Amino acid sequence: MKTRVDLLIKNGLLLAHPCREAHPQWTIAVKNGIVLDFGPAENLAQQYEAPTEIDAQNCLVMPGLVNTHTHIAMSCYRGLADDQPLMEWLNQSIFPAESKTNPDQVYWSSMLSCAEMIRSGTTTFCDMYLFEQEVAKATDHAGLRALLGEGIFGFPSTNYGPIDKGFEYIRQMIKDWKGHPRISIGVMPHAPYTCPPALLGLAAKFAREQKLPLVIHLAETQTEDADIRREHGMSPVELLERIGFLGPDVLAAHCVWLSDNDMDILARHGVRVSYNPESNMKLGSGTAPIPELLARGICVGIGTDGSASNNDMDMFTEMDFAAKLQKVHRLDPTALPAPQVLRMATLGGAQALGMESLIGSLEPGKAADIIILELDKPHLQPLYHLDSQLVYAAKGPDVRDTIVQGKILMRDRKILAFDESEVFAQIRRIHKKVLSDVGKE
Repeated sequence: MKTRVDLLIKNGLLLAHPCREAHPQWTIAVKNGIVLDFGPAENLAQQYEAPTEIDAQNCLVMPGLVNTHTHIAMSCYRGLADDQPLMEWLNQSIFPAESKTNPDQVYWSSMLSCAEMIRSGTTTFCDMYLFEQEVAKATDHAGLRALLGEGIFGFPSTNYGPIDKGFEYIRQMIKDWKGHPRISIGVMPHAPYTCPPALLGLAAKFAREQKLPLVIHLAETQTEDADIRREHGMSPVELLERIGFLGPDVLAAHCVWLSDNDMDILARHGVRVSYNPESNMKLGSGTAPIPELLARGICVGIGTDGSASNNDMDMFTEMDFAAKLQKVHRLDPTALPAPQVLRMATLGGAQALGMESLIGSLEPGKAADIIILELDKPHLQPLYHLDSQLVYAAKGPDVRDTIVQGKILMRDRKILAFDESEVFAQIRRIHKKVLSDVGKE
């Protein structure tokens, strides 16, 4: 008698682990949202049956991608303020627009980004923004997995108001989402240039009392580095070490302007890093020293940042840039090879978020967060080296099916988790609001 499972994905080229060999004509069995078993299709056909079967013939079955840094509700600002340096972009364009945002805008903009991620193979992401409860609601509705946190600033927030109310807001999020199978909460002070040291210290203390991850923007631009050095007499990384902020629970986004000493400090404290190449390129921030970080044993994942500074959330494109930026910056074609980049976007990203026991690879007992890519595409044939093809040739639209926790969110390029047409209608409405908010209607 066959064992009954919830889902069988049959006959695909299975890449269960980013650092191991892919297997043609294999089947994967899913039950109760987890991977139960996988193996040659002819073997599993004798062992399992399921009410839902997906034929992955001529397709690649692999772990969903992990986006380690973004602001998904900023999709409503995509293209609003391009070709500006970071501080001008923030202070003259983004912060003024965000001062007029509201929960409705954040919810629907987050839904738009969820649609984009589902369509391009991202199944897990890390997000910092305003009205983060609305981001959580959208994530829950869409069926994705996420680490979420309200952005904490050293000035009153459009959302929670006075600074001290920020921690109350986070406490409520912790309470509301405790035990959720796909949504977890972190503490996310924005950056050393927007949060004074005392506030950063409070955030670190609060996170460790609650046993939550700490996420922060760090050493993103040369201006940030110079300003912090002028004000405090040390680099941003040295400042965070001095106040006791750093530790293995910290995920630092960007980390572009790092000295050798800074990198040694990050390694010593076990800090994890999110590499955001497209945003760093577009804002002219610089090139993060990723090979040096990896050589020190620092865990590095890949992030898209928000759509206002990227301007998309396609992690396949991000992988391509992640590798090529290092090569051109160093004039070295061997810098950051494709297998390493693929790992950073899957299992490495999972480790950066502290979720490696749950996601990042497809193994019995781990979550069934799976994407299926069509390989019969002109730009994906012939197939010599799978990792190179995924990093340098694959694109988000090659993803045919997206599954999270065993639930099919997209099948045959059709999103099943929600009504995408309603999202587009709401975004058209919000577009008009944003134009009015910034005086461009």
